[in-house]
Amino acid sequence: VSDHRPFPVLQIVEIEEKIQRSIFCNQLRNRVVKMVKMTMIARVTDGLPLAEGLDDGRDLVDAEMYKQQVKALFKNLSKGHNEASRMSIETGPYVFHYIIEGRVCYLTMCDRSYPKKLAFQYLEDLKNEFERVNGAQIETAARPYAFIKFDTFIQKTKKLYQDTRTQRNIAKLNDELYEVHQIMTRNVQEVLGVGEKLDQVSQMSSRLTSESRVYADKARDLNRQALIRKWAPVAIVLGVVFLLFWVKAKLW
Repeated sequence: VSDHRPFPVLQIVEIEEKIQRSIFCNQLRNRVVKMVKMTMIARVTDGLPLAEGLDDGRDLVDAEMYKQQVKALFKNLSKGHNEASRMSIETGPYVFHYIIEGRVCYLTMCDRSYPKKLAFQYLEDLKNEFERVNGAQIETAARPYAFIKFDTFIQKTKKLYQDTRTQRNIAKLNDELYEVHQIMTRNVQEVLGVGEKLDQVSQMSSRLTSESRVYADKARDLNRQALIRKWAPVAIVLGVVFLLFWVKAKLW
């Protein structure tokens, strides 16, 4: 005879709690927060870094490689390579977004799936505050990371943009006042490659100029040696004749 006795109430409650806990854990696992990975601010005229997020890259694989790419981009901009004032640059699983305003470049790196609109609004918030607080000192800054204290605002603002599902960020995504559809998206190799090619052309031109100078010097030396070889025998003969006449004049 089968036992039809019901489960104790306490055991049923425990089973329900386990089920709810399991559902909650799955929700957490499936909820991927596409957050800002890196933030850097630099002066465009000379590429001098002014500020950055101090905790950037701690949980990022190949963080140093991406920072080198950012520095190369700032270097290109400082050389006057004509990049747009607003651009998105794809690099691996991430995207660099930047804006240039008042000779300052504000750049952030996000996951590719992070909304482009939020990334540029994040940069706009940084730009407005940075200009308000440090605007008068940007041109005179002489040392790298002169405004490193701006990291406090970077961290505070970054937290606001971490989760795309907050009511605040959903409202920003729906805001029609700031559109990013016209902002160009390019590949990092394409952008940095342009600068590298221009540098190579410049280096080649300098090398050709230097080599042409060396060739001209060598040509002058060869001409001088040819003249010496041509006229040396004549000079020797004339010298001997002159010496004979001189000796003859002395003897007589």
